[in-house]
Amino acid sequence: MSLEILLILVVGGIAGIALLLHLTGQSARRLLTPEAARADWLRHFPDDAVIDVTVARDGHAALLRTETGPGLLWSFGADTVGRHLLDFDLIDHPKGFRIIFHDFTAPQVTLHLTEEERPHWKRLISPHD
Repeated sequence: MSLEILLILVVGGIAGIALLLHLTGQSARRLLTPEAARADWLRHFPDDAVIDVTVARDGHAALLRTETGPGLLWSFGADTVGRHLLDFDLIDHPKGFRIIFHDFTAPQVTLHLTEEERPHWKRLISPHD
């Protein structure tokens, strides 16, 4: 089999799988509830004790207060990503906040927050500012 035909088959197969996943609803971003956010956080960090959960109004991010400090959980497709808020920069963004982690595995995330949510989340993220 020639390389050109093999390349067409591979690209077509990957595109077909992506289209099939999208059409069946598997590409939708995960919506978080307080209970789902707590369960997802404990899946990422099973040794943490979650004290409180605050979910963003759009349902795609949650701020968790744990015994070890605050943590952020956000939707990444149908799954979630969780990070402890230890070493980061908080930057104002027109849609909410951008958090830049000093971690190459999750360099940054943009939180979409309403104007009413912003001050509350800022207090929870940076209580000593």
